[in-house]
Amino acid sequence: MHGLHITGIIIYEIVVVIAIIHVLMDNRQPAKTMAWALVIYFVPFVGIIFYIFFGINRRKEKLVSERSLNQLAKRSMLSFVEQQNLQLPDAHRQTIDLFVNQNLSMPFKNNDLDIFTDGHAFFIALLKAIGSARHHIHIDMYIFSDDPLGRLVADALADKARQGVEVRVIYDDVGCWNVSSRFFESMRENGIDVHAFLPVRFPSFTSKVNYRNHRKIVVIDGTTGFIGGMNIALRYVKGTGRQKWRDTMVRITGGGVLALQRAFLVDWYFVDRTLISDRKYYPPTPPSLSNDCLTQIVTSSPVAPYPDIMQGYLRVIMSARKYIFIETPYFLPTVPILFALKTAVLGGIDVRLIVPRHCDAHFVEWAGRSYLRDISQAGVKVYLYTRGFIHSKILICDDSLSTCGSTNVDSRSFENNFEANAFFYDKATAMRFKEIFMRDLSDSTALDEVAERAYPGFFTRLWESITRLLSPLL
Repeated sequence: MHGLHITGIIIYEIVVVIAIIHVLMDNRQPAKTMAWALVIYFVPFVGIIFYIFFGINRRKEKLVSERSLNQLAKRSMLSFVEQQNLQLPDAHRQTIDLFVNQNLSMPFKNNDLDIFTDGHAFFIALLKAIGSARHHIHIDMYIFSDDPLGRLVADALADKARQGVEVRVIYDDVGCWNVSSRFFESMRENGIDVHAFLPVRFPSFTSKVNYRNHRKIVVIDGTTGFIGGMNIALRYVKGTGRQKWRDTMVRITGGGVLALQRAFLVDWYFVDRTLISDRKYYPPTPPSLSNDCLTQIVTSSPVAPYPDIMQGYLRVIMSARKYIFIETPYFLPTVPILFALKTAVLGGIDVRLIVPRHCDAHFVEWAGRSYLRDISQAGVKVYLYTRGFIHSKILICDDSLSTCGSTNVDSRSFENNFEANAFFYDKATAMRFKEIFMRDLSDSTALDEVAERAYPGFFTRLWESITRLLSPLL
């Protein structure tokens, strides 16, 4: 028995060495490499299992057919070419070009926007839009809950399916792990075409569980679209426990909906292998809708050659001339984003950040605390939202650019998830988002005024430092 025990230890040590070599040979960012090496070495057995499930880099797998992606992209480009007198703002031309060149994300003018900052207003608008659908309803959600609100939306979709409206729904398999398969099967029985994004099943478990579709997109008849941070779940209306949830969604009417449609249909091909590119899904913008509100829908994914949305954030931060305001529920920034924020504030830019006072994920909150003090000491004004849990993901720059979507300021959103953000190049829109930010600011407390967060004791700082080591993996 003693000999078997020694043999087992030797075999395990060999496996640990092989796993660490695998991490090193992947040539990731040094911080992420060190984090995985520490987890593998110091967390026996569990560390290796965790690495196999969540750490192996499988981005080079060809998960989406380039041919289908290009065909769908050309359809959106056709609408782009048809636009007359398209004016690109000089201040953000490089950001626009970045997204066009990397992401094939075309800018569209003539957009009317409605911004929702609470679940009541958003879900009433969503149900109204579903009720008005005449041709198709497309929903791409990270979470579609089997709760009273989720069942209400499902019933509304089933009613439209019985009327002959095409209803397609994508939900993320991991995001909906706690949702009974019977719920989605019932939707199928009612005529709704439902697919899980990257179903996590053995033996392909390890190649899929780490890459999730975190997007929140709705398209109605190709003329109305929604994008932002809200999933279909009752928590956005009632909150959880004693915490209210504060989030942001945008309803778009106009050219930007064509780009939302493209994003959904690329995901639909991914889950259904059905290429939908008929012109009827891309109806022309009504002539009566004419303005200079320019919109780009930008998607990012772990299979793309670059982290598109993260690079966009970098471009915006480094090009700011007056201010950068950011709201995010999780702040575990990548090294480039952290450096860009520090560089901006040291260069005289007014940088403000709102995060939750209390996060819904305690380990993530602990991991992010030292980052908040770090940028606060550099000069970034950090605020803790105290009126519940703020799940909003917005950025405003210089009264001229704003963005809202599903992307958090963390490594998982920037590098591992499938995300989607709308970027708006319009002063009036930026001012509306700025007003929302300032309202949230009035419900927040400066980090410096919270002694236990700004000046923690030794053991608290030690725990924060330990959890920060794992931040690239969260």
